[in-house]
Amino acid sequence: MVQIIDLLSETSPFIIYILLGVGAALENIIPPIPADMFVLLGAFLASRGQASEITVFAVTWASNVLSALATYVIGYRYGSIFFKTRLGNSLMNPRQMETIKKFYQRWGTLAIFYTRFLPGLRAVVPIFAGVSHHKPLLVVFPLLTASGIWYGTIVWAGAFAGNNLENILQIQTWTNLTFTVVAIMVFIPISIWWLRSRKESSRELPEKKL
Repeated sequence: MVQIIDLLSETSPFIIYILLGVGAALENIIPPIPADMFVLLGAFLASRGQASEITVFAVTWASNVLSALATYVIGYRYGSIFFKTRLGNSLMNPRQMETIKKFYQRWGTLAIFYTRFLPGLRAVVPIFAGVSHHKPLLVVFPLLTASGIWYGTIVWAGAFAGNNLENILQIQTWTNLTFTVVAIMVFIPISIWWLRSRKESSRELPEKKL
């Protein structure tokens, strides 16, 4: 991160905003790339006078939400087709997809809201919201709200830490560790459900043939 800051210190604010926006958007396409890091980096640069806190927030917030909505639209239009293919069926069979659709009908909006605070999971949930044909308004509102709260908090924390890089890195480490643990705790029961439902589906196939 130090090397990135040194590189950006000689870059114009316009280029900085573009890089921050692209970085925040990529998370929904490549989950291992954390948008939080780019938001925090932008807040640090703003504290040094190289950017504006409001603009950093607006750029990263809008980029991340628009990217998430793009994955939602892709899932909405092409998800059903994909999961009918051999590859898609190996990931989610029809019975599992039906369970997911029922989940989104009942808890979809809350799931979208809460997972925006969890790295990794936040990139997957909008896609399946699209596959489940969750209503657009029920997707847009929690995305805007939760992402706004989260990125606003990160920008504030980065600005509060000032130009102390050590404090910035401590904030990043603490937030990443905390929410990664929470994400793992959520991911474990999902994995258990996936394995059990696959086994149950495979047991039913011979019965149907008979």
